[in-house]
Amino acid sequence: MENPTWHADPLTWGHGPRTFEVFLEPTCPFSVKAFNKLDELLALVGEDRVTVKVRLQSQPWHMFSGVIVRCILAASTLPEGKHAAKAVMDAVARHREAFEFTHHAGGPNLDATPNDIIARIEQYSGVNLAQAFAIPDLDKAVKWHCKYARQNGIHVSPTFMVDGLVQGAISSGDTVAEWARHLA
Repeated sequence: MENPTWHADPLTWGHGPRTFEVFLEPTCPFSVKAFNKLDELLALVGEDRVTVKVRLQSQPWHMFSGVIVRCILAASTLPEGKHAAKAVMDAVARHREAFEFTHHAGGPNLDATPNDIIARIEQYSGVNLAQAFAIPDLDKAVKWHCKYARQNGIHVSPTFMVDGLVQGAISSGDTVAEWARHLA
C-alpha cells in the first residue's frame, strides 16, 4: 500500500489531559456559535489542562457542507496545517451567508458551483487551497471524520464530548464558563 504524499494536520489545540471534542458543521449557526468560543475555552481552562479537538460533521441539509468540509481538510494539508484549516473555518463562520442556502433550499447560492465556493473561501480566508482540494484521496480524511462521528453515535452538530463521552448537557448556547465546569 502506497503512503500518501500529504498529511491532514489534526484539528487539535492545547495539550492537556482533559479532552473536549466538538463536532461542527461549518455553516450551521449553532456550530458557528460553538466554534467562536473555542479559543476562549482554551484561554480560560489553559492549554496545559485541556486538549480541544474539532471534528467535522457534514450535514446534507447544509447544501455545500461536503465541499466546505473538504476545503477545511484540504487547508490542513498545507504547510500551515491546522492554522490554515482554522483560518478557513473562521472565514466560513464570519461569512456563513455566502456559503448557505436560504431556508436550506433557495436563494442566490442555487447558482453557485463548488469552484465558486472554493474561490470565496480563498478570498475570505487568504488560504490558497484549490490545489489541495484536488488531492485525489483527500476523501480518506473526510471519511475519517464521518466514520468517527458515527462510531460515537453523533448525527447532528454541534455535539460535544468530554474525555470520549458524549455530553448532551453541553450546548452552543452555554457560556464558556459553563463548558469549563465540565472539564473541572
